[in-house]
Amino acid sequence: MMPFYSSDDRPPADIIFSPLAFRNLTVKNRLFRSSISGRIDNYDGSGTAARINWEERFARGGVGAIISAHAPVHVRGRILPNYAFIDSDERIPFWRAVVKRVHRHDCRFILQLAHAGRQQDLAGVENLGRKPLSASRKRDSFHGFPSESMSVSQIREVVRQFVDGARRAREAGCDGIELHAANGYLFTQFLSSASNDRFDDYGGTLENRARFLLEVIAAIRRQVGHDFHLQVKISAIDANNALFFWERRGNTLSESIQVMQWAESAGADAVHVSAGNMFPHPANPAGSFPLDVAERNYPIMLASGSHTWRNYFCFRYRWLRPLFLRLWHRTSPAVVEGANLPLAHALKKHLNIPVICTGGFQIASVIRRAIESGECDAVSMARTAMANPDLPLRFAAGHDAAERPCSYCNRCLINVLNHPLGCYDERRFTNYDEMIGELMAFYRGDDAAAAERAGQMLVTVERK
Repeated sequence: MMPFYSSDDRPPADIIFSPLAFRNLTVKNRLFRSSISGRIDNYDGSGTAARINWEERFARGGVGAIISAHAPVHVRGRILPNYAFIDSDERIPFWRAVVKRVHRHDCRFILQLAHAGRQQDLAGVENLGRKPLSASRKRDSFHGFPSESMSVSQIREVVRQFVDGARRAREAGCDGIELHAANGYLFTQFLSSASNDRFDDYGGTLENRARFLLEVIAAIRRQVGHDFHLQVKISAIDANNALFFWERRGNTLSESIQVMQWAESAGADAVHVSAGNMFPHPANPAGSFPLDVAERNYPIMLASGSHTWRNYFCFRYRWLRPLFLRLWHRTSPAVVEGANLPLAHALKKHLNIPVICTGGFQIASVIRRAIESGECDAVSMARTAMANPDLPLRFAAGHDAAERPCSYCNRCLINVLNHPLGCYDERRFTNYDEMIGELMAFYRGDDAAAAERAGQMLVTVERK
């Protein structure tokens, strides 16, 4: 029997589970599943049943909205093979199927449109022999990815690819799109003063460096109208020198505030705040850097860049590991959860659109305090949601945290180069076989363990 409360003694509503209204979209709560996924689709960019099962497990777990894994707008802009594309109309039925499954759980689905630029971890057979496109010919400082400076005609062609991707997303029934302008991908390469050394209308001043992003937003609005949700994920600070102190630092917070003010005027409905102008980066994902896992998985990338052998030696040889870790953690956040909140708060004070903050969130009281204090309007979760897909249901049932929280070990994100995405922290499981069973659940289509936990939590919530 539900408890009765008079108007005077009714407990206050939990802001975590209050709806968030954007200009063109309302989400049932303030918990977003951030962009994360592994190589679970077909090599040619077509989607699989495993992807659908993957997304549904988080919708079933209670998040208000899912931001998809990066969906390449063109094969030349893919980061890794085996991710579902949005590069042609024949992809629309697959994404429509994803949306349908997610909507069963009153969860919204936002498709993240992305282009790797030079940050192409694995080129794939279609891209062998040609350099990735970028704002300039500069290599990144970590992997040493090569690049080709885009001509104006190539920029216009990529603008069109993003516009077509947005149109397809709308036709597939997606609830909105996110432009991935963070973490070192193509938009970041244009925005950042550390990577953009052009001398034309797309380089030099901040206004010129932001031109590509703003042209994409404006062109999408002309194509799909102003009644379709569009948000931008941005690295509020580049911290290009976080690993190697002699590198240029890149864009500052004040520059990112200005960029997002322009983006808001161009038609952006929200900003999703991250940090760091490459991936991985000491600030994103913050936490451990498991060198033993890197040693086993990084060799697949050895042919991708000029600095990859240097990195691999640091991962492989124990006498080099302390040096690498000292550089990596030199500027990494001391506290992972909420590390980006000061950045989100600064952006929120200068914008009139909602602000979503990512960064290791998994404790209800931390999230609640961040929203109530006005630091952000919502939070997004990736690793922590993977560790506990039913985390929102746990919060709704009155728990402040999961019994087995994410350890921020980052084994998930390094294994993804070769293996299924999921939690690889064996300490969180009874044994190795249980961990593997959880990793393989969404391939089988039953996802029995996650479904059972979610059902139990729903019963608990209904009884409260």
